[in-house]
Amino acid sequence: RIEFSGREFALAMDPQQRIFLECAWEALENAGYDCQRCGDRMGVYAGVGLNQYWVFQIAPDRQLLESAAGYQTVIGNEKDFLTTRVSYQLNLKGPGLDIQTACSTSLVATSLACQSLLSYQCDMALAGGITIHALQKSGYFYQEGGILSPDGHCRAFDAKAQGTVPGSGVGIVVLKRLEDALADGDCILAVIKSSAINNDGSMKVGYTAPSVEGQAEVIAEALALAGIEADSISYVETHGTGTRANS
Repeated sequence: RIEFSGREFALAMDPQQRIFLECAWEALENAGYDCQRCGDRMGVYAGVGLNQYWVFQIAPDRQLLESAAGYQTVIGNEKDFLTTRVSYQLNLKGPGLDIQTACSTSLVATSLACQSLLSYQCDMALAGGITIHALQKSGYFYQEGGILSPDGHCRAFDAKAQGTVPGSGVGIVVLKRLEDALADGDCILAVIKSSAINNDGSMKVGYTAPSVEGQAEVIAEALALAGIEADSISYVETHGTGTRANS
């Protein structure tokens, strides 16, 4: 059971941190684990998006910030405390690392969680990320040549692609070493065979543009680490903004 005071829960905390905590609980519940009784060291690896709630709701309220609850308000809204809050509330004893790599945050968090499992820094891990827009009914100004779509639609990998659209979402996975999951009779939904991380450097059209060479290299590295051939893969899931190739 997780309890918050009314003010801390409803007013002073970034909704992203609250919702991530709720989903972390649900992920463990779906995996069949009671965090209060699980003896394994469980780590948390995750990242959170821009805190719009702080900008539009908290920062203008000087009375709140200067009150006795001001310090707790800052903790409830700072990105650095996302994973340690989960560890505290759910009594998790493994590493708690906040990962921030923009669009790749959740996958990088998953990759680092896998490395932590393989190096026995933890025995189980929660990995994921969250982005929730505080202003639910808001739009954006289209700017030619920018990343945002002029008509509110994202058409990734389409000849008509003109940009992306903002969105909200949260995702968390429960990870465990395969041999341990098999021995414990866990419900295994997927097996991560490998992961790889790199950076494009400056050899690309612009800072927010992807590099074809960099992406090809990291895919080849992941395939090599997994020990599988490219032609054995029948399904590929990707992240695509649907921006023009020359933007």
